Amino acid sequence: MKLQGIKANFLGDSITEGNGASTKEFTFWNILKRKFGLGEVRGYGIGGTRIARKHVPTPEPYGWFDMDFCGRYDQMDNDADLVVVMGGTNDYGHGDAPLGEMSDRTPDTFYGALHYLMTGLINKYPKAMIVFMTTPHREEEESRGLKLVDFVNAVKEVAAYYAIPVLDLYETSGIQPKVPILKELYMPDGLHPNDAGYEKIADRLGNFLLSL
Repeated sequence: MKLQGIKANFLGDSITEGNGASTKEFTFWNILKRKFGLGEVRGYGIGGTRIARKHVPTPEPYGWFDMDFCGRYDQMDNDADLVVVMGGTNDYGHGDAPLGEMSDRTPDTFYGALHYLMTGLINKYPKAMIVFMTTPHREEEESRGLKLVDFVNAVKEVAAYYAIPVLDLYETSGIQPKVPILKELYMPDGLHPNDAGYEKIADRLGNFLLSL
């Protein structure tokens, strides 16, 4: 797809917000704008938030964690040519919605929330390019009886149902904090990329979009 001059919305969690970057200029979407010539980029990333709905409210002062994607997507600007969504790491990390099944259609499970979100985005942006990105690797990927890869695979499975392209950062970002040198270079805290990590994501995303 053409990237020069387009308007793009980016919905996500702390990685979209740019946690770990030195300044907001090093969010992956601002880097994408500079390197690939996008016109207007708008970030809708809120740290700690999830795709699926939380059943038990998160205690203060972290109540904003419960501002799930399903309840936020309709607040984004309407005039986007491109919508990019990345999430799932917090659903795995501290959400209480079960993974669910492919047949679910409500925000109360992860699978159901993906269906709800993708359907909502298609209806809100019927002429825009909608793209999902899987969350990249993190240092800890198995806890509470859950595996991060199951959430990654759910994103790919539901997106395939709606014919939505997926950039699989989990498999192709080049960022794996379990490898000490890669952690040092790209994800020092084991969860959030640094400036170099965000540039790596921006390059992957830009080239992926150009291929569509």
